Amino acid sequence: MPIKLEIVTAERQVYSGDVEFVSAPGVMGTLGILPKHSPLLTALEAGELRAKKGDEEESFAISGGFMEVRPDQVIVLADTAERAEEIDLERAEAARQRAEGLLKERPSGVDVTAIERALRRSRIRLRVAKRRKKPFPTVKSPGE
Repeated sequence: MPIKLEIVTAERQVYSGDVEFVSAPGVMGTLGILPKHSPLLTALEAGELRAKKGDEEESFAISGGFMEVRPDQVIVLADTAERAEEIDLERAEAARQRAEGLLKERPSGVDVTAIERALRRSRIRLRVAKRRKKPFPTVKSPGE
């Protein structure tokens, strides 16, 4: 029995489909959601949201938001969300380098917290984009 996953931002619907498992970056740690999960409403941190259906896994880079879980549905209202294949590696790497450079220089009048958030966001985007290039590891049963 699948669970319906919807990922939306203020700009667009990023994903809508049936999945078997959702892993999301909650503020208190990673949350794993299966069908028939107890109702839940939680805030999300910037991180990787993963959805698994059969042998396929989709990864999304999100920068925070909220998640509502119902027994048959998960709704993610993300501040921003990108599918792994939408992420431009060169652009994400340039953003990471810019943020790291600003942290080293620490020019006066610059919001260090905002730079740290931008650095975290760019690192997440890079990790999610690189993960899509690797196949999802399969777990073998004992005796295989």
